[in-house]
Amino acid sequence: MRPSTHPHDDAPDTVETFRRIARLPEGPERDELRREAVTAWMPMAERLAVQFRGRGESAEDLRQVAALGLVKAVHRYDPGRGTAFASFAVPTVVGEIKRHFRDHLWSVHVPRRVQELRNRVRRVRNELPPGPGGRGPGVREIAERALLTEEEVRIGLAAIDSYTTLSLEAERPGSEGRALLDTLGGADPRMERVVDREAVKPRLRGLPEREREILYLRFFGDLTQRQIAERLGISQMHVSRLLSRTCARLRTEITAGA
Repeated sequence: MRPSTHPHDDAPDTVETFRRIARLPEGPERDELRREAVTAWMPMAERLAVQFRGRGESAEDLRQVAALGLVKAVHRYDPGRGTAFASFAVPTVVGEIKRHFRDHLWSVHVPRRVQELRNRVRRVRNELPPGPGGRGPGVREIAERALLTEEEVRIGLAAIDSYTTLSLEAERPGSEGRALLDTLGGADPRMERVVDREAVKPRLRGLPEREREILYLRFFGDLTQRQIAERLGISQMHVSRLLSRTCARLRTEITAGA
């Protein structure tokens, strides 16, 4: 029995072409028949591509992706199964276009599972009625309708904002002209001191008590060498020698242990 053809005007009668393709071995003649089939069905592929306009991809790129899907459909189609080519080709072409959007047009790369959660959560959220005060449905409501855990819903909601990104120079709403870049912090030079302090702590414990006290008064108490000398009842010269000797010792130990 002859398979039924697609009802649309862009569905050519290629039943006999596909039967000949199925009978032929791999080679130039079979490849030529496949090219003829692709050319005949290209208007259908282009019609499907048009349905995805306005989603951030150019019409020409969509046409090329649809053509790729059509080529795959022509190569995989088996007329012996009794299914019309259009019934096999349409989901193949549409699936190729959707994969293109999923794999290439996200501003921030996320795993495929997260992309699937995002699509599922967005669809269910749009289906549910708004909550009190016009607010969107809550996580629990979405989870119950989508048959997902609340954690999966949260992941999906977070991924919704990953499809497109804002420029760092974009103006923030209600910020009086301030850009996102203005909210970013810079490198804090004091962070290097944290590393230094952590490295010196165990060495300080091994110092004699007087040397520890002199270091504390100088670098934490912010006393001058003269003030330290007066407090400890020693000469300023002696304080200077102890500071120099202790700092050199610490520097050597830290460098050797790095």
